[in-house]
Amino acid sequence: MAVQPPPADQRIVIENVAIATVDANDTEYARGHVVVLGNKIESVGDGPAPQWLDNVVRRVNGEGHLITPGLVNTHHHFYQWITRGLAQDNILFDWLVALYPTWARIDDKLVHAAAQGSAAALLKSGCTTASDHHYVFPKDGGDILGAEIEAVQELGMRFTALRGSMDRSKKDGGLPPDHAVEKTEDILIASEAAVDRYHDASFDSMLQIAIAPCSPFSVSTELMREAAVLARRKGVRLHTHGSETAEEEQFCKELFGMGPTDYFESTGWLGEDVWMAHCVHMNDSDIAKFAETGTGVAHCPSSNARLAAGIARVPDMLKAGVPVGLGVDGTASNESGELGTELRNALLINRLHGRPDALTARSSLRLGTMGGARVLGRHNEIGSIEVGKLADLALWKIDGIMHSSIADPVAALALGALPPLALLLVNGNPVVEKGILTTVNEDRIAQACARAAKDLAARG
Repeated sequence: MAVQPPPADQRIVIENVAIATVDANDTEYARGHVVVLGNKIESVGDGPAPQWLDNVVRRVNGEGHLITPGLVNTHHHFYQWITRGLAQDNILFDWLVALYPTWARIDDKLVHAAAQGSAAALLKSGCTTASDHHYVFPKDGGDILGAEIEAVQELGMRFTALRGSMDRSKKDGGLPPDHAVEKTEDILIASEAAVDRYHDASFDSMLQIAIAPCSPFSVSTELMREAAVLARRKGVRLHTHGSETAEEEQFCKELFGMGPTDYFESTGWLGEDVWMAHCVHMNDSDIAKFAETGTGVAHCPSSNARLAAGIARVPDMLKAGVPVGLGVDGTASNESGELGTELRNALLINRLHGRPDALTARSSLRLGTMGGARVLGRHNEIGSIEVGKLADLALWKIDGIMHSSIADPVAALALGALPPLALLLVNGNPVVEKGILTTVNEDRIAQACARAAKDLAARG
């Protein structure tokens, strides 16, 4: 059952807290307040909260804490939670070939468990909104998309479910095994049905749908083109993997006679309603096209490192005006599953070219909040602490032994160890308290995931 929003007249007051609003001016308060009314932010500012407030159901003393917008995850594969730790030393293509046969044996029950494990890890690391790219739909797998949506709704996370797909198998020159793909026509029918059944375009929507063929090397050109037409007819966003590895670029040139970005352009896949995962191997022309069209990027630093894919040119993308957010990617290539740690990893990895100002603590926080909100098309609703926006907020404890001597609260979050999460609000509801989930028992999730992993492994 989905978590319901709090009563519209009830208030939560958080005071005496350091605030990083991530608004257009990067406004910060050393000791301020945030007031939540129902599921929206009513007030934010310096000093204590207004004294006239009524219907206050909770007051939080934020002394020794930093409050930020909830983090936004722009790319994930929840089902991979039950295949972690496999193919540890492979590049992308070899990793996929090794794991596709296992993934092709999943079903809705396994996906429900995996989705709860993935979503729990995200919530416990400060993430309030996530998008998940699911593209493996075995014929006998049951209602996989419905299962993951149900799993996430039980936890209370804001969610964009990406109806992914693959229709290019080995016999067609792709990588997936034949039994792991669907027919093009069936994909389009199922994608439209998912939008009709689940997509909620309202301001405070907890569930949206995007259409998301997997990648150039697992999807036909026909599907790419038709998916773009379908998404625009239905008014939803588009997502896929792009320019992740040097091998992918070579694949595109051999198969299509052009690189990934030019191929995406030829199929209608550049625009403000599109975002791509990874975008590691982008030249100046590619970045310019993304900037000109408003095409977004999900930067996944840990996964890129795990698969030795390379370092995305995030500073150059930002300078050009490309929308960029952060992504965990699937936990078979980022076993931690945490989004909070990606703030630090993004900052450090992007300095490896010898540019100490390539990303700062604040620009990294912006990637993980407002950047992600923009990529998902929800920057008017989430991503910053501003009056009228939705109350998706993360309260980090930074006065403990790991953080008390760090001079800058934002640096404590983005450069230090991931701080303990004192409170996480999603849509005004507390879903994490003192680092523990409030909606579903964590031990139950852990046990279900362990059983699911063993079950899947035994199906080989």
